[in-house]
Amino acid sequence: MTGVLVTGGTGKTGSALVRLLRDQGVPVRVASRTPAAGDPDAVRFDWSDPTTHQAALRGTDRVFIVPPVNSVEQLPLVRPFLAEARRLGIRRVVLLGSAIPLPGTPEMAAHVRDEPGGIVLRASGFMQNFLPPHPTGERIRRHGEIRTSTGTSRIGWIDARDIAAAASALLADPDAEPGHRSDYLLTGPKAFGYQEAAEIITAHARKPVHVAQITTGELAAEYRAAGMPAEFAAALAAVEVGIEAGEQDQVSTAVLDLTGRPPRTFTEFVTEHAAKWADGGHS
Repeated sequence: MTGVLVTGGTGKTGSALVRLLRDQGVPVRVASRTPAAGDPDAVRFDWSDPTTHQAALRGTDRVFIVPPVNSVEQLPLVRPFLAEARRLGIRRVVLLGSAIPLPGTPEMAAHVRDEPGGIVLRASGFMQNFLPPHPTGERIRRHGEIRTSTGTSRIGWIDARDIAAAASALLADPDAEPGHRSDYLLTGPKAFGYQEAAEIITAHARKPVHVAQITTGELAAEYRAAGMPAEFAAALAAVEVGIEAGEQDQVSTAVLDLTGRPPRTFTEFVTEHAAKWADGGHS
């Protein structure tokens, strides 16, 4: 088929992108490790198994890449996929990157920019991280607490659905000109810190939340306890060093520029998801 392959198609951003594209009548192939039995366009896909790459790509002409999760060595897994995409004549590759990437991922972003039609979306922190089952959201639900090493530094938090909308604008029409840009910083409408996030959740979800400052080592230990591999947990915790230094205190207009509407505010997000923090855990 001529259409879009969405890797990570059952995840937060991928599933929202699939819905948006299908609503526009765009053929979509949904790639995941465990494809849905009821979806004829779902296909098994595993970054660590290159034999699944060709079948997922064949017949498509655009690709959305969600990099391998829980891994700091992403490029060796993605490089064979990019080579196969190039061989099959893929016209546009859109990568879900990060405003503060993990070690090794800047090199992968550079590889994607070098691909035909390669575009990198550098997304700021996901608002969805405040929801269970993410460790931050789970701790809010169970303990009414956010633990961080970022101090008062601010982040341009963005709803994953706005990332999906931006990606959809770049992928829906294979002939659309993306403005000759190969890189977009995606943020919400405002940068704010964890203390303001706690106050908004307290006020609009009626869930009292406080912020506790901890070290990056303590944060890495909590990520490991939540089931993350040790190396990835350490790398993810180290991201907070860049945040504390102010590297994510930035806001862009890219979502508005690409979609024609502003990104959601955190207050809107919290109001919509208030029930997710309802009591039910144990302290």
